[in-house]
Amino acid sequence: MKHVIIALLVFFSIGKSIAQNPAPPQEKPVLIMNATAHIGNGEVIENAVVGFEKGLLTLVADARTIRLDTTGYRVIDGSGHHVYPGFIAPNTQLGLTEIDLVRATRDYAEVGEFTPHVRALIAYNTDSRIIPTIRTNGVLLSQIVPKKGRIAGTSSIVQLDAWNWEDAVVAADQGVHLYWSALYARRGWWAEQKGVEKNEAWSKALQEVRQFMDEAKGYAAISDPETIHQPFEAMRGLFEGTQQLYIHVNGVQDIRQALTLVEEYDLEAVLVGARDAWMITDEVKAAGVAVILRSPHSLPGYEDADVEQPYKTAQILHDAGIPYCLSIDGSWQVRNLPFVAGTTVHYGLTREQALMSISSAPAEILGIDDRYGTLEEGKSATLLLSTGDALDMRTHNVVAAFIDGRQIDLNNHQKELYETYKEKYGLE
Repeated sequence: MKHVIIALLVFFSIGKSIAQNPAPPQEKPVLIMNATAHIGNGEVIENAVVGFEKGLLTLVADARTIRLDTTGYRVIDGSGHHVYPGFIAPNTQLGLTEIDLVRATRDYAEVGEFTPHVRALIAYNTDSRIIPTIRTNGVLLSQIVPKKGRIAGTSSIVQLDAWNWEDAVVAADQGVHLYWSALYARRGWWAEQKGVEKNEAWSKALQEVRQFMDEAKGYAAISDPETIHQPFEAMRGLFEGTQQLYIHVNGVQDIRQALTLVEEYDLEAVLVGARDAWMITDEVKAAGVAVILRSPHSLPGYEDADVEQPYKTAQILHDAGIPYCLSIDGSWQVRNLPFVAGTTVHYGLTREQALMSISSAPAEILGIDDRYGTLEEGKSATLLLSTGDALDMRTHNVVAAFIDGRQIDLNNHQKELYETYKEKYGLE
């Protein structure tokens, strides 16, 4: 109780922070000149010119090869800076939780084991104080995901500068989330492991999932049911090919069973977490599923495993030709997404490959790559300008960011507190 009281006092005592208004629509065309443009598909253009108007990219080219009339444009000098597509964070509870220790601020779970009709989107809080801290590091879109139960509900993609969830939505209810019951589970907390034990209820849990899937598939075969069954109605898109099934699963045996289920029901599926996918890359690739690799900065899954294995998994999936992207489970932790991608560079990927894992790759996996994920003409002008390498926490510093052409406010309450106490103690 003491921790809850302290958390609430901290939350409600930050009185100086002023609510941020979403940016207005783009009015004047913009040109960013002479920056290094990282397209997000592996290509890099030095001394680039990036232009956008009415929220869409109109020009991405080498500034040395073209002549431009800048009359009527707002010109931003990007000399010495880097331009990136807005980073995309899959599998988060961003906007669904505010203070982890305070239950009243957690809105990502619902009562019940099978609740596919629960929509994370309508619980999304655009006024969360966490969101501005995420945007500060260039994460401009997020997949908000329900959590708890077997089938927890549907996720949606949102952009991170909006008045309400209706304004924020990029893709609504695009996926259903299945949390797989693990065959084996570790006992004890991470610092005091007490071995691994078999889940005796595993077979029953799998049987219940299959029964629910069978009933939902039978319901989906009826085009105009007399009585609407909300949970089954929410699953209809899985069997009609308009939704993806996100399976949260980690162990080898569990991944294999999940792949069997995907094949049996002929589903478009994504493995989330997929800790042990590196052990069975041939099977994962043959199944045609993508992977959202969760929290690469974590301990290995087994006592005798290589302690650096979680850092190496991204390269193994890349070399195997498996579509994958990176994520950080949670809310406030999402700000570190670009630095997690940076770690994979040390373990074998190139910088541009690592960048793709948080830009074009999640856009493709989440089904929004026609609008987001790369700096290409005709796509949304959702991008950021940094003074340094976005994958390096020492040099990354976002000085401007745009969502659909709108220049967003990069201030947040943590920056305000920094300035307040710097002034108080006379620090410069």
